[in-house]
Amino acid sequence: MTQAPPAASAPLRRALAEARSPRVPRTVPYVPERALPWGGPGLPLEGPGGAVDLDRALRLSLAAPREAGGRLRPAPSAGALHPVRAHLLIGPGCSLPPGRYAYDPRTHRAHPRGPAPADAPPGAVAVLTVVASRTVAHYGHRAWPLLLLDAGHAAAALALAAAPGDVRVSLDADGTELAAAAGLPRAAEWEARWPGTEPELPLVALWLSPGGTPARERDPLAAWSAHSGPLTAAPLPQPDAGTAPTGELSSTQTLLDHLVRAGRPTWHPAHRPAPVTDDILRTRRSADPADLMPPPAPELLAQVLTTARAARPESPAWVAAVGGDAPGLLTPTGPLASGDARPALARWAAGQRWIGTAGAVLLAHGCPADAPPTLVRGSHLAAGYAAGAAQAHATALGLRSRPIGSWQQADLGAALGDAPGRDWIIHGLALAAPPAPPESPHQRTPHPAPPTSSGKEERP
Repeated sequence: MTQAPPAASAPLRRALAEARSPRVPRTVPYVPERALPWGGPGLPLEGPGGAVDLDRALRLSLAAPREAGGRLRPAPSAGALHPVRAHLLIGPGCSLPPGRYAYDPRTHRAHPRGPAPADAPPGAVAVLTVVASRTVAHYGHRAWPLLLLDAGHAAAALALAAAPGDVRVSLDADGTELAAAAGLPRAAEWEARWPGTEPELPLVALWLSPGGTPARERDPLAAWSAHSGPLTAAPLPQPDAGTAPTGELSSTQTLLDHLVRAGRPTWHPAHRPAPVTDDILRTRRSADPADLMPPPAPELLAQVLTTARAARPESPAWVAAVGGDAPGLLTPTGPLASGDARPALARWAAGQRWIGTAGAVLLAHGCPADAPPTLVRGSHLAAGYAAGAAQAHATALGLRSRPIGSWQQADLGAALGDAPGRDWIIHGLALAAPPAPPESPHQRTPHPAPPTSSGKEERP
């Protein structure tokens, strides 16, 4: 008999209510990015003879683009803070020798951390972790949902880059197994084991395998977690990383650790939308809010909405808010409601007024106020993943886009007349038509200026 998932705990219900409340995070000084703590000589990823091309997959997903000076990455991130790190568990058939590695996105190199088990599955397992301190410093009690969305976006970026190869993604692997597989302690044990370093919280796993992998090896984490083994490298202590955490940081780490307690992982194949190419992945970027006013063509909007809904089996429901002559909320199968929802969305999305005139806004919604841990984790990770896939597809279609990550009092179900607390906005993606061709001096007409933002946009 299938065991029912655990109910939402009181701390989880409070944390979810706080993140969705109008309370503004306290202002703190900017926290600079710390250097990658995993030392030792980094190895290049373009080794010979690998069936799994790690160099290409990581360069198209998590690597800091060279042309941007290393500041921004293709995958969006809340406040451009980029808290996601990748640990590579390398088996046979890769361009790196078997073993555990920490990936440095700024140098695009892999730092050895220990040997591989003798029965390591073929290909590479990427365990994605988050470091929470900078996001918590910036977003306070709103940080933990954004960390989940960030991890979902990073997972989508890596999955799209590795596809159309044999790629599988697990958004529900148990945190203890993820940590053991990556050779990391759990958050509660981190300070005692590696004092002076910041905990990394594992959330997602991806398996990049050579084609034709036997069915018996469909759970690649098992061999790695069963043989954690001695590690040859520990993280380097960093200034201020080991000091007593603030209450919000400690609560965030504890909550995320609670959310990843699960059963056996499920693995689903990753698919890349047909129009998405490597060049699209290299060039996709979030548009400026001022460029997001022209509405996308209905047929293109429908394609992107369908991609968002179909990206993950765990994905929450998706709708599109549109204005124009027939304003309303659209689903992949037809209208959900009439009327222009964009002004309300602008109020709910941390007061970002530009959303009120955006061409269209895709919305992931669900996750009731009393959702159990598995649903809270899955909804946010899958929403970030789906938005990442949808943004890549939108770019391939020539559309401009921008993810919208922070939502307050965004009870969509209650706004539509349903019971309150059951259907909340989790994530958003603004879309607009491609740039218009340049007008001749005799054809120019004045365009209204877009509303200004009330502050720095909260992304992803």
